Amino acid sequence: MKKTIIANFVIILAIVAFSGKVYSQKAEKPAEGKVKIITDEDFDKTIKKGVTMIDFWAAWCGPCRRQGPIVEEIANEVSKKIKIGKLDVDKNKIASNTYGVRNIPTLIFFKDGKEVKRLVGLQDKQTILIELNALK
Repeated sequence: MKKTIIANFVIILAIVAFSGKVYSQKAEKPAEGKVKIITDEDFDKTIKKGVTMIDFWAAWCGPCRRQGPIVEEIANEVSKKIKIGKLDVDKNKIASNTYGVRNIPTLIFFKDGKEVKRLVGLQDKQTILIELNALK
């Protein structure tokens, strides 16, 4: 009887310890290759000239974490002609609210400071490239 109680107690402790470890891990940061990390402070300057795509995302968002590597891959291919940025909606509420971002991930395409296209939800690489190529 005591062995069963002790075994159950050990199992419960292991579960609690593991759960605490999982939830205390730092939030993922986006890859910082050719993708520029955008903040409220530099948002307007970033989109002002040329073609820009901003990925509105959050660390807790599963689809956003899946969208991140796709955005990075695209940035590596088009960064000489098109600016690609990521904006964390939890840390940068001004730009998110200004552009009415209510669902994430949201990709907003700008041309010379004006929004010209918006894709909401997880997007595949081909869809994004088609939209970017249409803006060149």
